[in-house]
Amino acid sequence: MNIETTTARILLVDDQTANLTSLAGILKPLQVEVDTARSGPEALAKLLRAEYALVFLDVQMPEMDGFEVAELMRGSMKTRDIPIIFVTALNTEQKYVFRGYETGAVDYLFKPLEPIIVRSKANVFLQLAEKNRQLAAKNRELDKIVGELTETRDALRVANRQLADMALRDGLTGLANRRRFDQVLSGEWTRAIRDGSELSLAMIDIDYFKLYNDAYGHQQGDVCLRRVARALENALKRSTDLLARYGGEEFVAIMPLTDREGARAIGEALRFQVEDMGLVHRMSLIADVVTVSIGLTTIRPQSLSIASADATYVGQAPARFVATADSALYQAKENGRNRVVILDSRMEEV
Repeated sequence: MNIETTTARILLVDDQTANLTSLAGILKPLQVEVDTARSGPEALAKLLRAEYALVFLDVQMPEMDGFEVAELMRGSMKTRDIPIIFVTALNTEQKYVFRGYETGAVDYLFKPLEPIIVRSKANVFLQLAEKNRQLAAKNRELDKIVGELTETRDALRVANRQLADMALRDGLTGLANRRRFDQVLSGEWTRAIRDGSELSLAMIDIDYFKLYNDAYGHQQGDVCLRRVARALENALKRSTDLLARYGGEEFVAIMPLTDREGARAIGEALRFQVEDMGLVHRMSLIADVVTVSIGLTTIRPQSLSIASADATYVGQAPARFVATADSALYQAKENGRNRVVILDSRMEEV
């Protein structure tokens, strides 16, 4: 940590030029910058414009005496901490000395001045000022470091959030991935049990996607997956719904607070949106464009304590719920593809 050095400055305040010249000569061996002022107002103006390590302030001056100058200095944020040494030819009665200390003096010098004493006292405050300056510089440097560390910490937090989001996103389509789907399904399942609400699930498969890849190549196959993902997103409009890539050419949609008829309507909208985008698929056995088959199921999840004794009842775990939707998808494909099939909890087509 580099601490810059600077020459200390002392301000001498006296209405007599001879006194200023004499005191400046005494301080010359200390190798400091010396400024002078011949009145209180001039001194205050200079104190506001520059930084001073020490002020030698004459007590007796016309217009504004040293005590008044000191009181005004102590009233200003910029000058209140500057050490003041009063210089006076007045007697040393305690009442005068006490008034000086009350107005903020750190020391007194009595005329005629003794050079060794003047330099000794000045040197003490110069050293203190230098230590304070170095401390202030260190604090500024530390503040800068803290600021940089804070920025780095914030950047890392953003990066970590982005990484966490990436870990839950499918790299090709940008949709939620299988891991995110599992998390959301578990949460929605628990919420549906708590609220006594219905939950619907759609399993979606691109029809004859292997033939599409074989005919157009895997690069174009990736384009197809991305376009299907966007079409499904456009059909699934509610912010509470989740669309995820389940794997390969399969997608899955979680639809909270959705009954069977609502799920059917959404399923048909998903199917239509994909077919309507008109992505050519010459190798499809059912259409000239890309289509999807969809399996749906709806349930009102129950806790184990109130679940039906019927072992075929779906509601014991989310995995069985997914299995039902997958069975519905299988039937949709067996029944000719490009269609929606809904199975109830007993695996019967309705």
